[in-house]
Amino acid sequence: MTQTSASTRPAGPARKSPRGGAAAKPLVISPEAKIAHGWLHTARFLTTAPQLEHLPALDLPEIAFVGRSNAGKSTCINTLTQQKRLAFASKTPGRTQSINLFSLGKQGVTDAVLADLPGYGYAAVPREAKLRWQRVMGNYLITRKNLKAVVLLCDPRLGLTELDEILLEVIRPRVEQGMKFLILLTKADKLTRTEANKALSIARLQCGGGEARLFSALKKQGLDEVATLLWDWAHQDGVTSGDAEPPALD
Repeated sequence: MTQTSASTRPAGPARKSPRGGAAAKPLVISPEAKIAHGWLHTARFLTTAPQLEHLPALDLPEIAFVGRSNAGKSTCINTLTQQKRLAFASKTPGRTQSINLFSLGKQGVTDAVLADLPGYGYAAVPREAKLRWQRVMGNYLITRKNLKAVVLLCDPRLGLTELDEILLEVIRPRVEQGMKFLILLTKADKLTRTEANKALSIARLQCGGGEARLFSALKKQGLDEVATLLWDWAHQDGVTSGDAEPPALD
């Protein structure tokens, strides 16, 4: 019989469900995850830019979300920020062709930025538009000075595509120089445990010095650890998630 650790053992007898069985134990969220979730919930629209020259020059950590159309990027951002429509998912995948920035920070003071890059690889998008956005995203990933981290979203049932591999090659020099990188395997609830473990093992081999995580917006799988990771990346030069909650920003 597996013993329950003191940190997670209920204070009293297990509560009974209406049908007589033991009620499910409440999920335990770490203090670090609580801080990270509260921070992500402050996300608010900052600006949209159809071209790189329209992006504001910022001296704040920027974390970019990229991925193939239909990889679940907008859903992931909305789930992480606990907002239903912060990131807009077009009814026609691949048609959203602007870089959208969202500011993060308590009391309205920005301390980091999320960048939502257009989805790529959708077949119905004209070739000229695809090529243009490949250039725009490539230039962004190479030249954006305050880019601190990149999150590549991937449907693990499809694995990394040729375009994903190209993106990996583009950012590899910056990752080698210290930029953070995460392959986020979305829609993990659609996989069996064996399939999920296999997909995660493959992604860890492909991440080239970065990290890989399983994620499910539906089941909230990986939500706490990804939120904490983003907080850590944005605050590595200051307060980390292992410290007390940061002071209010005046």
